[in-house]
Amino acid sequence: MKRNKLFLWVVLITMLVTIAGCAKKTDTKDNNTDGQTSQEENNDSSKENIPTLKWYTVGNGMPTNYDKWQKHINEYLEEKIGAHVDVSVIPWGEWDDKKSLIVNSGEYFDILFTNEARYNTEVSLGTFKDISELVKTVTPDLYNYIPKDYWDAVSVDGKIYSVPTYKDSSATQYLVWDTAMVDKYGIDIKNLKTLDQLTDVFREIRDGENVAPFKLYKNGLDYVFFNYDTMQAGLPTLGVRYDDDKRTVVNTLEQQDILDELSILHEWYKEGIINADAPALDEQSGYRVAFIAQGWPSAAKTTWGPNTGIEAEAVQFTDTIVSNTTVGGSLNGIYSGTKYPEKCLKLIELMNKDSYVRDAFYYGLEGENFEYTDDGKVHKFNSDWTMAGYTQGTFFNVSQEDTSSFNQWDEVKELNANATPSVLIGFSLNTSSIETELAECRAIYLKYRSELLTGAKDPMELTKKITDELNAAGFEKIITEAQKQVDEFSK
Repeated sequence: MKRNKLFLWVVLITMLVTIAGCAKKTDTKDNNTDGQTSQEENNDSSKENIPTLKWYTVGNGMPTNYDKWQKHINEYLEEKIGAHVDVSVIPWGEWDDKKSLIVNSGEYFDILFTNEARYNTEVSLGTFKDISELVKTVTPDLYNYIPKDYWDAVSVDGKIYSVPTYKDSSATQYLVWDTAMVDKYGIDIKNLKTLDQLTDVFREIRDGENVAPFKLYKNGLDYVFFNYDTMQAGLPTLGVRYDDDKRTVVNTLEQQDILDELSILHEWYKEGIINADAPALDEQSGYRVAFIAQGWPSAAKTTWGPNTGIEAEAVQFTDTIVSNTTVGGSLNGIYSGTKYPEKCLKLIELMNKDSYVRDAFYYGLEGENFEYTDDGKVHKFNSDWTMAGYTQGTFFNVSQEDTSSFNQWDEVKELNANATPSVLIGFSLNTSSIETELAECRAIYLKYRSELLTGAKDPMELTKKITDELNAAGFEKIITEAQKQVDEFSK
């Protein structure tokens, strides 16, 4: 009976999504032609009709001084590109639901942050405009600035529907520590390279401090899927190991390396190393003794430490990998129905080529959140700015902070240059024939994600239960279709 109810819900949701997607395609029929300029955009250039571009993104919510900041940046944008911007920063815990509502309701926007989890599906729904030619003709500096491989990685059926963020587009996981705890317990952090090596250390800290040293929230530790290229399908249970020369598409929940790490998480949860309320927490706790995060070495001092209120140090925990999934970690798509596609592209170009604009989005309001020093660096007054810098534009034109003796972005460039490419780099999964099955399988995965990735349930039992439900929902069809496309790509 439950299975039948679930099926009916999936059918209903699929119908609504299809109707919404069709509605968007109908509304935008005249606006979605490559290389053409909106007539309204050309004619509407008087000062009284300066357009305001609506940009939805994710972060820690709206900054308290947003109105003053918006007035300040809009004066600059008006002069540079004849447009204003209105940014809505959706809190992390609300993002998935709010974004789905925006996409499926037909709500008007101009620019929307997205990533590999939903990008291909949003493209198939007609959410984003094909900018393949427009980005070359309207913003050639932007197109030439971002490496061709990155454009290739976000292409779907050879067409570009988003601007990739040129940053730490390879991925490296770091184990980040509270320096005070490292010193107090004499931890040799440089030689702790696997989860199982951490167990005894965490037990000592748990007993000594009476705290759970590895705090998680309901999204859990998704690092466990790090070695698998998930092909931007938005379904972590589907993947190809990044170094598998045979390019075999697998159910990641049946792979021994993942099962081993999930088992360690379960042991940690049972022993109180992971906090008992992790599956129910909507947001990550501020202070943590140790955590795993994607980044670069000096992010411990510039980002992770300040954000958690500690002096932190980080040790590289994984290889550095570049894949379609890692490049797709930060994308900005232009709505297929926007009245101002050229203005949108010019704004995104400024974000990537104009350090003044980039600093304003990254650091906040000059005079309240930061100031420039005489040597052109940035001195931050506080950590109150709540926009997420990684969602906006390149890291490489963000001004250096005066607290650093070197430019941290040079570390990011070095990581990108030395990254190991996934065996699927350049591959784009066409999801059009498996969208219904993917939607149902994503819902099943999300239903169990918290219990799985926080260690709350025995992974041997839980992964079997999830797999049974996935297979009933058409997961084997997804694997077969993905493998067919991968094999075609590999010829």
